Amino acid sequence: MVAIFRCAVAGFILALMLQTGPAAAQDYPTRSVKIIVPFGAGGPADVFARVLAQHLSDDLKQSFIVEDRPGAGSIIGTDAVAKSPPDGYTLLVMSNTHTTNESLIPNKPFELMRDFVPVAPINYSDLIMVVHPSVPAKTLAEFIALAKKDSGKLNYASSGAGTPYHMAGELFKAMSGTNIVHVPHKASGEARNSVIGGHVQMMFDAVPTMLPNVMAGQVRALATTGKTRGTLTPDIPTVAEGGVPGYEATIWLGMMAPKGTPAAIVDKLNAEIRRIVAKPAVKDAWQKQGASPMVMTPAEFDAYLRQDIEKWASVVQRSGAKAQ
Repeated sequence: MVAIFRCAVAGFILALMLQTGPAAAQDYPTRSVKIIVPFGAGGPADVFARVLAQHLSDDLKQSFIVEDRPGAGSIIGTDAVAKSPPDGYTLLVMSNTHTTNESLIPNKPFELMRDFVPVAPINYSDLIMVVHPSVPAKTLAEFIALAKKDSGKLNYASSGAGTPYHMAGELFKAMSGTNIVHVPHKASGEARNSVIGGHVQMMFDAVPTMLPNVMAGQVRALATTGKTRGTLTPDIPTVAEGGVPGYEATIWLGMMAPKGTPAAIVDKLNAEIRRIVAKPAVKDAWQKQGASPMVMTPAEFDAYLRQDIEKWASVVQRSGAKAQ
């Protein structure tokens, strides 16, 4: 009887293991999937996550539901995903905030490459440096001169410590030799409103979300942060052109899942995301907003993340950035 019982248990365990393999992935998803965005509503991560969720819902015939959980520079929402079952039904939309935070905020309740598995990148965008119209600087050179003249009196907004907006600002300070005070917010929408309202003088923001405000005259664009001028902003010089040679900063987005999520499910999600970002309608819509699709296998994305962690660790050390 004991032998029979042991065989039955072994068979049950084997059946469970098989369910987490290719057969489970073939049926996945069989219920709603939650996509947690650890940033505020209206920012690039939220906007593009909803586009991706709609296409995943249509293509896989199950609801992919976006839930924004901002706070603590992405840590609150990210930790919630880290503690979720590794079954493919809770996913994380992340950005270079996460790779920066590995060095900027070492005492987190999770480690990115220990507690998550890379699924796929989504897209990337250049940033745009804007000031409130009341700032007496029409060019980047004039702004740098003003910042040096009034050292420590100008402020810049971000959506929190470690975000691309924060690190773009710290990199700018380090490379331009200026002292500008960081004013963190809970979400990019709040930071954007602070600059538009004139409460904070300057901000680096994603082109897709800030360009409409530039066109409406609510803020003045001084520069963009790519290697070359953007197709949507051909008349706006890059930071490197404007007086800070070698400067470059972008924001990119990707998807990860809790460590232990079956490889077959990760591969299926990767294939679906690659197919979605390759759709002409998606590519055209994103390019009109200043975003470009990124395509990698899970292994390639893993390598990309590790390289980005090293890159931003160097920037954190060089700039002296703090998690404030």
